[in-house]
Amino acid sequence: MRTMPIKIILAVFILISFRLSSAQVLTIEECYDKARQNYPLIKQKELVARSTEYSVSNIKSGFLPQLSLNGQASYQSEVTRLPGPAVLVEPLSKDQYKIYLDLNQSIYDGGVVKKNSALQETASLVEDQKIEVELYKIKERINQIYFGAILIDEQLAQIDLVKKDIESSLKKMESAIRNGTAFRTNADILQAELLKTDQRAVELKAARKSYLEMLGMFIHQSLTENTDLQMPQTLVTQIEQVITRPEISLYNYQSQLYAAQHQVTNTRVVPRVSLYAQGGYGRPGLNVLLNQFDTYYLGGIRFSWNLGGYYNANREKQILDLNLQSVNQQKETFLFNTQLSLRQQNNDLSKLRELIQIDEKLIELRTRIKNTAKSQLDNGVITANDYLRELNAEDQAKQNLSVHEIQLLMTQYTQQVTTGN
Repeated sequence: MRTMPIKIILAVFILISFRLSSAQVLTIEECYDKARQNYPLIKQKELVARSTEYSVSNIKSGFLPQLSLNGQASYQSEVTRLPGPAVLVEPLSKDQYKIYLDLNQSIYDGGVVKKNSALQETASLVEDQKIEVELYKIKERINQIYFGAILIDEQLAQIDLVKKDIESSLKKMESAIRNGTAFRTNADILQAELLKTDQRAVELKAARKSYLEMLGMFIHQSLTENTDLQMPQTLVTQIEQVITRPEISLYNYQSQLYAAQHQVTNTRVVPRVSLYAQGGYGRPGLNVLLNQFDTYYLGGIRFSWNLGGYYNANREKQILDLNLQSVNQQKETFLFNTQLSLRQQNNDLSKLRELIQIDEKLIELRTRIKNTAKSQLDNGVITANDYLRELNAEDQAKQNLSVHEIQLLMTQYTQQVTTGN
């Protein structure tokens, strides 16, 4: 019999330890990382990288010898004949055939392959950075969900404190009623207020469940009511706020892309030099006076210069310059709007800090007033309604403090997202 309490204590201890160990603990930084890793768009980055690798390899193959196999069969209405009856040369057949292998090796292409490779790699950086911009937006959504759930946790904690106050007063009121020094009405009023706090708790827990479900979808993890969301640390506001958002890199890559296209345009008006060789079999061969099938080969150096590229090159460069100016204007507009957001956020931070200072003073006053009202209720000086009015006033002051503290934290983390730091 003496060992039973010890066994019960051990069982309770093991149960509590199991629940604590099974409880999930999450930080906002972990949510950022997991949401990024599990967001469907992240798979697009790998596809862009692989596509770029194949495209660049195809472009660089322009340095390799270009080999082609060709064949031709033809019939012509007339063939070349030597004049005069004295020359005994068999005339060519009107049906002619040939099959040949053509080999071409570029010697100088004016930088076409090199600059097209650079263009493709820069275009890949642009596409990859566009994905980064979209992935970065996840942080804003995580902030809204995470801090929404944190605020509910604070409100639930405050409800527990209110319930303890009401339950303490209700217990004393029940004792006073049994002693005939208080009315049942006061106890009923306190009991009704206790039920109202339970209703608030039910509503808040339902809202918290919704927040956790949304957060769980982002991080691809099942979250329960036991999930513990850690309060984020207070961030230090930097005096000089440098903007390092992924959009800045995107604008820079787009500028590099137009510069690369500008270089490719220049290659359209440069000459090309290559070696070539051809070997084949057909009728006639290289000796057109011999009307029979024969093998043949030839080779040499080839020079080409497409002067038609000059017609459109200048206009294409002007279009690229206009596009570059457009990107620079978009970048300036983005920086201007971001600076406006940062200024507003700094003003909000100053306002919230002042409100928190006032909240702390109000709570101190409201707590003294509530404690006095509680003592008066216990002594039958005031009614339960009078006491609840002061209790609710203190509760509202504490809730305001919680809201302002969470808003301050959320604004700090929103500012961190705004700057990209």
